[in-house]
Amino acid sequence: TAAGTGLLSREERLSQHRVVPEKTLKSHVSKVSMVFRKLPGVSASGMGLRLSQKFVFLLFLSGLVTLCFGALFFLPDSVRLKRIFLSKTETQPVTVGSGSENDVREHLKRPKDQEHPRGMASVKGETSTKLKSLSRKPSVSHEATEERLAGGKAQEDLTLLRSKTESASEKSTSSDHGATSDTFSYKKFKRCLLRPPLGTDDGKPSDPKTNERREKVKEMMKFAWDNYKRYAWGKNELQPLTRNGHIGNIGASIIDSLDTLYIMGLVEEYNDAKDWVQTSLDLNSNGEASLFEVNIRYVGGLLSAYYLTGEELFKNKAVELGEKLLPAFNTPTGIPRGVINLGSGTSWSWGWASAGSSILAEFGTLHLEFVHLTELSGNPIYTEKVMNIRKLLNKIEKPHGLYPNFLSPVSGNWVQHHVSIGGLGDSFYEYLIKSYLMSDKTDDDAKKMYYSALEAIEANLVQKSPGGLTYMAEWRGGILDHKMGHLACFSGGMIGIGADDGAPEKRQHYLDLAAEITHTCHESYTPTKLGPEAFRFDSGAEATATRLSDRYYILRPEVIESYMYMWRLTHDPKYREWGWEAVQALEEHCRVESGFSGIRDVYTLTVSHDNMQQSFFLSETLKYLYLLFSDDDLLPLEDWVFNTEAHPLPIVRKSCLQDEATQDKTVSE
Repeated sequence: TAAGTGLLSREERLSQHRVVPEKTLKSHVSKVSMVFRKLPGVSASGMGLRLSQKFVFLLFLSGLVTLCFGALFFLPDSVRLKRIFLSKTETQPVTVGSGSENDVREHLKRPKDQEHPRGMASVKGETSTKLKSLSRKPSVSHEATEERLAGGKAQEDLTLLRSKTESASEKSTSSDHGATSDTFSYKKFKRCLLRPPLGTDDGKPSDPKTNERREKVKEMMKFAWDNYKRYAWGKNELQPLTRNGHIGNIGASIIDSLDTLYIMGLVEEYNDAKDWVQTSLDLNSNGEASLFEVNIRYVGGLLSAYYLTGEELFKNKAVELGEKLLPAFNTPTGIPRGVINLGSGTSWSWGWASAGSSILAEFGTLHLEFVHLTELSGNPIYTEKVMNIRKLLNKIEKPHGLYPNFLSPVSGNWVQHHVSIGGLGDSFYEYLIKSYLMSDKTDDDAKKMYYSALEAIEANLVQKSPGGLTYMAEWRGGILDHKMGHLACFSGGMIGIGADDGAPEKRQHYLDLAAEITHTCHESYTPTKLGPEAFRFDSGAEATATRLSDRYYILRPEVIESYMYMWRLTHDPKYREWGWEAVQALEEHCRVESGFSGIRDVYTLTVSHDNMQQSFFLSETLKYLYLLFSDDDLLPLEDWVFNTEAHPLPIVRKSCLQDEATQDKTVSE
């Protein structure tokens, strides 16, 4: 009983260990010798073999080894052992399920020279290899650059850059006529766009005043980029006050800036970013990576860069990285966990999330990128993963038609009844309407889910303040919290772009609601003309941050995002004026000697900076401002949707691509 309960002393436990007597050991050795005696012509000592005997003995051993390895490679349960002996590029596909052990990934064969990316927007721990510096070109002074951009040289460089990317894309698709229907063709994709991505004149507005404002935004982007390159190259973000990089050597600011640099015609800067991706991007970190952030920043940024330029480098990196995200879906429900180690493939939930739950805004913000990963790779697993999420969400009961923010990836049930259109929930709703638009309005399931959710939001969350401001409150198990986050201010643009596709009689209602919410968010931008992280509508407050912890601004884009969409939908000049107010405020309060920084209190004119130039400032805030002051044919909404990090992704026109494939086949025959 004592032994069974582990209560014996150390000496008693040791005394129970069997000690083999020397006599017994000799007996075992003798028996082993007897085994060899059964082999013809083999002495007990194994010595003194004749040549023919040695040959027979070696032949026997060879057969034995062959038999063992044959079993290893052909037995059905030997997948794990195969991985020990096969290199990564030779690993065979494993069975794809919906949450089983074998549902980790479906391997794709890749070119031998394809690099493995590594890292993410937030990584704990050091990366395993040092990043190479790309500062090979001599730095160009600000004055010299301005002079070059002012002349015809800038346009020549831009024309050369885009002609090179066009020729590169044509070269990469020169064998399209012999390709199967499952092979993505960049040439066919370009023919299916209704208009050129960059417009007839790169979106340059005819109005001189508007063009001057657009050029100012471009100068801000160049200033932010130059300082990032000078002081934080390869790091995630620039810390402009201390002139160094924020932790993490996986270049979040570089990936986030690729498409912004390209559409602004910043040729040298774009080429530097592309070179870094080619030589230094390695997303195999063994640190803690957010599935959500890796998807929206890295996968989204690489996909966007590919669709705009046709550079195969970006496509290969995006698909490779997408494959590394698949292990996060290895849960009983197929709902992915929020954190993943890209090096090992292990995943887990955030420690702060209730009961190990997954976050609605995280697992609900994968659809756009994953559909395009399937388009480019021909592998249906990416679309299957996100459609499985949809299937589960449609099946479970939703309180008052609302989607709470926390869901268990094990049970598939809601963990808390906290609903927010701001943090933890926001981009889930955005991706529903954008999935419908990106599908060329064929994804009826996304459309139904979006408008049902919007009806529930209007019925339960949309409120009117005593001063007449429309806002979206948060819902905590039936109790309203009259607070609206800056993150929720994207919803003005979201409701606006979906106005045309609901019930026809509600079109104007949705446009009015979008305008009212955008107006409320503009009202929160005072007195610095920058808005707080969250603002309230209780105890007499009207769009005001009543808590010190909510008064900061970290260069967020959501209010400006709604300005851009509302301008394109209505062409009301007030949206451009509001955008220009934001530009002036950023210049006055956030621009420092070596970049842009967030501020700690938007209600104090003598500002205190937070020493962080966020990567989304380059990807979203400045891009949306640039689009706001450009003509509508720059990335027209008829052809493009923007992911939640403002990376443009094209509308998938299946019928057009199929027609193109049929025409190409006819021509080749």
